[in-house]
Amino acid sequence: MIVKIAKHDFTIQWDGIYYFALSNYPRISPWELKKLLVFMDYEKHHGRETKIVCDDEAILGAVNHAINHPETVMDAALPEKITECTYCRHKGCLTRFVCHTATIENARKILESGKLLSAVKAFGKATDELVLDARNAAGDPADYFDYIMFAWGNCQAGDRLVMERNSGGSLSYDAFLEALEKDFSPGVRFYFRYSDIIRHPGYVFDGYHPAMVKNELILADYLYACIIPEQNRDDFAGIILPNIANKLHYLPQNGRGLLDWTEKVYDFISNYHPSTG
Repeated sequence: MIVKIAKHDFTIQWDGIYYFALSNYPRISPWELKKLLVFMDYEKHHGRETKIVCDDEAILGAVNHAINHPETVMDAALPEKITECTYCRHKGCLTRFVCHTATIENARKILESGKLLSAVKAFGKATDELVLDARNAAGDPADYFDYIMFAWGNCQAGDRLVMERNSGGSLSYDAFLEALEKDFSPGVRFYFRYSDIIRHPGYVFDGYHPAMVKNELILADYLYACIIPEQNRDDFAGIILPNIANKLHYLPQNGRGLLDWTEKVYDFISNYHPSTG
């Protein structure tokens, strides 16, 4: 894997390149250095080498120092807000919650079974087969499919992926961006407190995703709240397990596009209290 550290608009992995954005370029924070070291260790564990590419000598110096002296950064705390990407109303990722977003069809299966499953478990396919699937447009490595992946709670990436899959990749880039606002159909969002997810026995931090959980996660044990678009309420009638029913909430979309919907959902989550919700 090639890690390109530069002034990217956001952090993403695509076709074997990790575009590593910084919150305050050209300064690299202890948390970002920790994330980089964790990523390198994860890659090494899975038989892959990491090559660091950066045009800034000061950044490279800080990276090399961290590699040679990991004890200087490995205790770095997760920030409350990460501003590597500002493509949202909050202008950064808020780290109190993580979220897994599913299509309506897949959300039905999740709520019927009461568990989130990795792609391997959910589709009953081998990792090598899933790597070659057309839906793996980013070129994710085989081991990723053994995990359930999470985004930060106020991130729009999950719903964006749902829209991509619903469209079947039939839209041009510009048409897709327009559809995200004018013809947006949200997925179902499963919210978890970050502090709870990191206690899951299958939790893994790979230095890229906010969190991953291997194989499966039982909703009754970890789910904070599940947000379903009101227009899809009937799709879930009669299938909800009693032990999670009080954690499901239906919110009206009212024509909101991706960014407005993301803001509305996160505002609900940030003010929601399960004991009274």
